[in-house]
Amino acid sequence: MHSAIRPNPGSNMILEDVISFLKKVPPFQFLDDENLQTIALNLSMEFYPKDTVILKQDEPPSDALRIIKKGGVKVSMTSEHGDEVVIDYRGEGDTFGFLSLVGKDRVRSNITAVDDTLCYLLGKEMLLKLLDSQLSFTEYFFKSHITKYIDRTYQEMQDKSMFYGGSDRLLFTTRVGDMAIKGVISTQEDTAIREAAVIMSENRISSIVIMNKNNIPTGIVTDRDLREKVVAKGRNVLEPVKNIMSTTLIRVDARDYCFEAVLKMIKYNIHHVLVIKDGAMAGVITNHDLMMLQGTSPLSLTKDIESQQTIEGLIPVSKKINNIVGLLLKEGAKASNITKVITEINDRLVRKVVEFTERKQGKPPVPYCWIVFGSEGRKEQTFKTDQDNALIYADPATDAEAEAAKKYFMVFTEQVRDSLLQCGFPLCPANYMASNPQWCQPLKVWKKYFLSWVSTPTAEAVLNSVAFFDFRPMFGELSLADVLRDDLKSLLADQKVFLGYLANMAIKNQPPIGFFKSFVVEKGGEHKDELNLKIKGLAPLIDIVRLFALEKGISETSTLERIETLRSMHTIVEEYADDFEHAFEFIMLLRIHHQYQQISSGQAPDNFINPNRLSNLEKRSVKESFQLISKVQDLIIERYKSLIW
Repeated sequence: MHSAIRPNPGSNMILEDVISFLKKVPPFQFLDDENLQTIALNLSMEFYPKDTVILKQDEPPSDALRIIKKGGVKVSMTSEHGDEVVIDYRGEGDTFGFLSLVGKDRVRSNITAVDDTLCYLLGKEMLLKLLDSQLSFTEYFFKSHITKYIDRTYQEMQDKSMFYGGSDRLLFTTRVGDMAIKGVISTQEDTAIREAAVIMSENRISSIVIMNKNNIPTGIVTDRDLREKVVAKGRNVLEPVKNIMSTTLIRVDARDYCFEAVLKMIKYNIHHVLVIKDGAMAGVITNHDLMMLQGTSPLSLTKDIESQQTIEGLIPVSKKINNIVGLLLKEGAKASNITKVITEINDRLVRKVVEFTERKQGKPPVPYCWIVFGSEGRKEQTFKTDQDNALIYADPATDAEAEAAKKYFMVFTEQVRDSLLQCGFPLCPANYMASNPQWCQPLKVWKKYFLSWVSTPTAEAVLNSVAFFDFRPMFGELSLADVLRDDLKSLLADQKVFLGYLANMAIKNQPPIGFFKSFVVEKGGEHKDELNLKIKGLAPLIDIVRLFALEKGISETSTLERIETLRSMHTIVEEYADDFEHAFEFIMLLRIHHQYQQISSGQAPDNFINPNRLSNLEKRSVKESFQLISKVQDLIIERYKSLIW
């Protein structure tokens, strides 16, 4: 909160002093005495103690043009990761708030007092009158001011972006090597911090790669490191730069798609990624290189989600997600690329909803972890599917704490459920949601659930297992989910009988191909002559790979990640890994194309396709995928022959 002095126009101000001040400040210095006196009479004043946030990024427009009388402000932007990027510092005689005031736009940057600061405030009505009547005043703001503070910020990103200005190519279809990559500027580990900072300043770069004596990159130093580890801590600038470098170097290959760089930046909360080409460093790509896109994009949509402060603000943003799927399909993206991008976006949306709900309801009585399962847990969502979620909370210490937790989470989960519904995530028809008290329990109860399902594998227990064992932590105290995962691994060790039940499930769902390898389709009803791609194609693949993953006790939940991890661990997967991946990618992509066409024509998406409408190549690929499933099911029967019925 700032301290404010808001007198009536002109009161307690010595007009001569105000006019004398304005005569030294452009563009007021270009005005005659009559106009200056009118302005002086219309000014008010505000005082901002040091570190006051005067204007905040993405909030409503400024209410006045502020002219700094004394002190100074910092102009910065906050990235989607919460990182601060300083754009400018302004002092006595400088102004701020013009663009959002005139453009009626959200505030584009944060304005923070770097010292005790006193400002004159010129209201919007008076400012607009001056813009309409005083040419020199207007030219100053629209030529000098905008060029200095806006063009300088965005021009470099626009120039480097291959997508700006109407190009159809987007992040997820363009190779990193096709972007204009910043050249690598490096220095040795024993270089002084001050010298490294000088190199960065002279080269106008935001990062510098640190090399060891063998000229191998061992770390990176960014503007943020200099601010947080040197300036903020008062560190001796003569220390070697290796003392402040970040040692985790995240890399992408020049042949990777740009969205791989985006995903790594989002995942690791970083803004610089090294680019490797033919085994050697080729450059550095930053979040600024990737941020400015025309139209809908993963980065712009993610940024839009992060900027929202209410559930109501998230609703229109959530409606844009299906557009991303369409753009990816148009550019020929693989199914796994589509699900990676959509998963990252949906995850952010869900986390925001849970975060807002907690903020609204207050601190919970015990720590908790929001988990997701099903396609969301496997990171295989495309269009929004039913809510499949649950909540684990820490074991209460007392009966009173247990009762408080039960009451808190009952309201909490219902609010999250309703908010997700508003954001386009349908309710689960089977009520597999955290709002169902059965699926909102302390850790000890979840352990009992898992023990019961594994030790007594009834039909219901097996169904619960295949759903919940794909769980993935989303928000909160993630260690609760880690403990449960470790407990599950221990439970499954040598549980041949339970795995036998899962094996039976994996082989019961036979692929729809007949003796002569013709498709077996629905014989009647609404979907006569059609195939269910999800039930007969994707589900058997997912069930098979899940069975193998639980056999080996691996933590991955995504089908493709499970396949990759099992390559060197499981004899069947080792032989058929590539075939599994190709089949999964193909069937998933066929399903996505089908559903997108339905949505585009105003129909509700389903999983049924008519094989007669497929091309010959598509038919052959579907049959080969089904034959693979059938072959591996035979291997499972042999593997579990004593437990198959």
